[in-house]
Amino acid sequence: MLTRASLVLVISLVGCGDERPVATCAGGPGWWPAPPVQGGGVQETAAVTLDGKVYVIGGFTATIEAVSSVRIYDAATCTWSDGPPLPGAIHHANAVVADRTLYVVGTLEGNFLASGVVWAWNPSTDAGWTPRTGMPVGTERGAAVTGFIDGRIYVAGGLNESSQAMFSAYSIAEDRWDISLPPLPQNRDHACGGVVGGKLYVVGGRRDGVISPLVFEYTPGGGWVEKAAMPTARAGIGCGLDRDRIAVAGGEGNGSIASGVFSEVEVYTVSRDRWESRDPMVTPRHGMGAAIVDGVLYVPGGATVMGFAAVDTHEALEL
Repeated sequence: MLTRASLVLVISLVGCGDERPVATCAGGPGWWPAPPVQGGGVQETAAVTLDGKVYVIGGFTATIEAVSSVRIYDAATCTWSDGPPLPGAIHHANAVVADRTLYVVGTLEGNFLASGVVWAWNPSTDAGWTPRTGMPVGTERGAAVTGFIDGRIYVAGGLNESSQAMFSAYSIAEDRWDISLPPLPQNRDHACGGVVGGKLYVVGGRRDGVISPLVFEYTPGGGWVEKAAMPTARAGIGCGLDRDRIAVAGGEGNGSIASGVFSEVEVYTVSRDRWESRDPMVTPRHGMGAAIVDGVLYVPGGATVMGFAAVDTHEALEL
């Protein structure tokens, strides 16, 4: 039986004299190269995980074309496959897994136009994506933070021409939106986060173009509180979550280097309200999703400079 530890792939660059680093399913301390993203470079994606697989949703290609692709990485077999395409080409999707179903709850389309589309797909039972009730008019946005708690999908902040503090929730059973929730303490887009321990976390991001290190925690029925700030302020970051940790990789807004991209990896332990630094990224990137599977942080795709520079680079870090 194939295992993550037993599979090794060697992949060469076509038409180049160089070889890529060996792509492997196993690594020791530090980062290691995983198999490149199937279908080529992609950035401004969302990434979620279910049953040991990482789902990379939408995004821009290296030719700045929005796509409807769903690319699936199986960490156990070290292989990529394609899921059913989304109903439309999108980027900066707000994506989440709820009750074993993948949801897109708002996104950006074309030239960064906010869309309130809602689509659902259960990989075990559905052939494709099914539309649900869209976000109410005036609350459409992409580049937001999402999380699932007790039957509701929460969407915090996001981008609709400018940074937003809007906070809303979608009831799966009722197929209905609630827009009466308390807004984020600050406008925020291109943050990351999600749910740990029944609470929603919003980490970093931009406030009207200015990067932020701030972290906000929401308890249903209890409102927002500020937590320990991330050591490195940044936006366009990738977050992987597990039972008590949020691992934040890369990001943009780095004024100290020409690429404008961060290599920092910082891990927040929720129960301790404490941040720790980990090995920096081998290939610094922004505009990518990230996910943790069995204690390994996977970071597929993204861009190596601020703006558009999508790559198919895929790297992993044992946390």
